[in-house]
Amino acid sequence: MDNTILTLVAFVPLAGALLLLLFPRNDNAIRWGALAISLLTFVLSLHLPFHFDNSKVGFQFSVDHSWIGSPNIRYHLGVDGISLWLVLLTTFLVPLSVLISWHSVHDRVKEFFALLLVLETAMLGVFLSLDMFLFYVFWEATLIPMALLIGIWGHERRVYAAVKFFLYTMVASVFMLAAIIWLYVHAGSFDYATIRTKLATGEIALGGNAALWLFLGFFIAFAVKVPIFPLHTWLPDAHVEAPTAGSVLLAGVLLKMGTYGLLRFNVALFPDEARRHAPWIVALAIIGIIYGALVAMVQPNLKKLIAYSSVSHLGFCVLGIFTFTAMGTDGAVYQMLNHGVSTGALFMLAGMLYERRHTYEISEFGGLATPMPIYATFFLLITLSSIGLPLLNGFVGEFLVLNGAFQAKALFGVLAATGVIWSACYMLWMYQRVFYGQVTVPVNNTLPDANLRERIALWPTVVFALIMGVASSLWMNAIDPAVRAAIPSAAHGMEAAQKRASASRQGQPAALGSEKKSFEVSRR
Repeated sequence: MDNTILTLVAFVPLAGALLLLLFPRNDNAIRWGALAISLLTFVLSLHLPFHFDNSKVGFQFSVDHSWIGSPNIRYHLGVDGISLWLVLLTTFLVPLSVLISWHSVHDRVKEFFALLLVLETAMLGVFLSLDMFLFYVFWEATLIPMALLIGIWGHERRVYAAVKFFLYTMVASVFMLAAIIWLYVHAGSFDYATIRTKLATGEIALGGNAALWLFLGFFIAFAVKVPIFPLHTWLPDAHVEAPTAGSVLLAGVLLKMGTYGLLRFNVALFPDEARRHAPWIVALAIIGIIYGALVAMVQPNLKKLIAYSSVSHLGFCVLGIFTFTAMGTDGAVYQMLNHGVSTGALFMLAGMLYERRHTYEISEFGGLATPMPIYATFFLLITLSSIGLPLLNGFVGEFLVLNGAFQAKALFGVLAATGVIWSACYMLWMYQRVFYGQVTVPVNNTLPDANLRERIALWPTVVFALIMGVASSLWMNAIDPAVRAAIPSAAHGMEAAQKRASASRQGQPAALGSEKKSFEVSRR
């Protein structure tokens, strides 16, 4: 089972999508079929955490077969403590996305759910691939179904948003492709572990500015996907125009592909370049935290407010990664999961409101807690988890990231901490305007409360927000060893790391030798 589980998890959704296309055009049968396939994938993925050995460093459940002889491309999959939970996050959110699309999608139902399942396979492939060519194929494969979901089932400006999303991410990906090809030419392999070993031991010579260009090639692709300020302009349009399921998966999973790539490729493959460029990347992350929060505060549109909150929250992830502290990076990975659960749920809640009123304008609401008390309770719990209330998931991630930021430089921690305050301001102010006070629009008095299907979709997010807030060790026991392996000198912090980077620029072999030794120890 261990040798085939990753293949099953990755490709059951794709097989299910092909099966759905063979269904007669019976919308209810297609919906139930999509739900069953997505639940089957989630159940299969539960095999991973139950059989994952936290004491082992490195990739587990690996499957490695030759795919194409020349060039040397392999079907190589595996998970470590970082990708493990991102895979679970993906399989967790897709069934919920199917549930919330039950009645909101009326046209071309078969194609919609088939694309949703194809997108799931592509997203899972990104987190599972250990061959860079395979990674790039899955990375690009996520673009088409998501662009189609936005462009066909989105709102008024859907075509503009879909084209903008596609162009931004496609153009940025070309830089990563160039970097991957360069590495293949010099390593003779697309295998991630092989390339990382050759880079760490100096078998691949990074003369001149090669390391800089390779680092930037990967960084541009991932920075656009996160997105890091000022490359974020595609995100609000895509979120506002996307159907609810598209927004959930875009915020919940696709943005994490960017932060995952920064950690897996930029930091792990090019540690010295990452440390050298950390100051300006951290500056952009902090600007994103504050800018995203301030812009969210003035948004009159509920969905756009949540979109800009993503820019702010993902800034915490980037900040944690580039502090080069174990605690900060642990927090960054945990914050990826938190954001997927909390912001995914917020988009689900916003979509439920849109189904009732066909608007996201905050001014159209007010006093909804009276006609919709259960819906208002779910919204409040998820809002509190998003702003990082203690005992809920958001608190753990932000606490660890800020702790790592203070270890790196106190100023980073102070500036980033203001984002927590701004987050509470715009989220609670939004909640007050939507749910408290008198009902000013008469039609809101008749809005139905959350129905059984909607409650079934929301309960898992609330339960996980609570469990992740009080039992973070369930996740951290796997995350921490993988983080320490990805960043061999994580425990030493960014200041020490910058000294090492400075030493490497001055050609002091002792610093690089220590790096190689640390890397080899972490691999063992």
